[in-house]
Amino acid sequence: MTTNELFAKLHEAAANPKAQMDKYLAQGKKIVLCAPVYTPDELIHSMGFVPMGAWGADTELRRAKEYCPAFLCSIVQSALELGINGAYDGASAIVIPSLCDTLKTMGENWKYAVPSIPFIPMTYPQNRKPAYGVAFTKAGYERVIRDLEKLGGKFDDAKLAQSNALYNRHNAAMRKLDEVLAKHPEVTAQQRSDAFKSAFFMTKEELNAALEAQTPAAEKTPILLSGILTDAPGFNAILDDLDLHIVADDVAAQSRQYRTDVPAGDDALTALAQKFADMDNCSVLYNAAKPRVQWIVDTAKARNAKGVLVALTKFCDPEEFDYVMIKKACEAAGIPVTVVEIDRQMVQFEQARTNIETFRDMLTM
Repeated sequence: MTTNELFAKLHEAAANPKAQMDKYLAQGKKIVLCAPVYTPDELIHSMGFVPMGAWGADTELRRAKEYCPAFLCSIVQSALELGINGAYDGASAIVIPSLCDTLKTMGENWKYAVPSIPFIPMTYPQNRKPAYGVAFTKAGYERVIRDLEKLGGKFDDAKLAQSNALYNRHNAAMRKLDEVLAKHPEVTAQQRSDAFKSAFFMTKEELNAALEAQTPAAEKTPILLSGILTDAPGFNAILDDLDLHIVADDVAAQSRQYRTDVPAGDDALTALAQKFADMDNCSVLYNAAKPRVQWIVDTAKARNAKGVLVALTKFCDPEEFDYVMIKKACEAAGIPVTVVEIDRQMVQFEQARTNIETFRDMLTM
């Protein structure tokens, strides 16, 4: 498969997840939707289901407004809108984690707004690293197991171990892709987004087989991109028009998903719970020390990024709180930083373009 063929395949999956979903349903597979940010995909996969991301879409909000106040994150609202409008019809269930206040309300709203698709809660502990936090997470997974068993799934520790290993291989492939893309500025921001976004809608077996190394390079301005979700074509077009090259990302829907592997262990479910305990450097994962801030600075330096661009999802409190510290740390390290606010309902990106163009000009002076 050539590079162009690979990216065309990934773009097709990223741009039309409904087609992917219909394909799997036609094959007799059962779909379990996975809301952001961290769901136990390995567990869902091991029980015979296909985990598929439910991160919403760039769509007008109508029915979701009946359940959500205007100031809720547009990612959650748009996912609810799609559910109400039937975009997820055919799915066996949706798993919604409890990692922010908005996600906590999403599950209760989903039960009434989309009763045809059962809601499965995944309750995570705030203090996830101590032994009692791991035990709490494991108990949450056991709740998910019981709900998936009602849908015809069967839990087997050996099968979970196999899924853990498969997802670890996939994580390694995506980390390698991140490293390769850092060296190839001819790959556009949209292509990079497609590569990561498609992973939410393709089975890991299919995607692992498709990933290949890329080829020659071009001159662009290297930046680190941070945020929750940066898949809007209008936003990525600005980065490409301005010749900005994402050499590293701190995006929840991109590289953050693949930083942590399931550790080795005799008990696969406990090992999966330990994976969540080991996760860090994310705005929705509690850590009073906020190591994410230094991670951004260190990674920007390691990848020779000339600046840090923060794409702030509107009304995302965890990201807003972190930005103040990110800005101070980057400025102290001599790394230029700027922020643009985006959401799922944006149609015009001219204000963001002006901000990013000014930022680009400052980096290339």
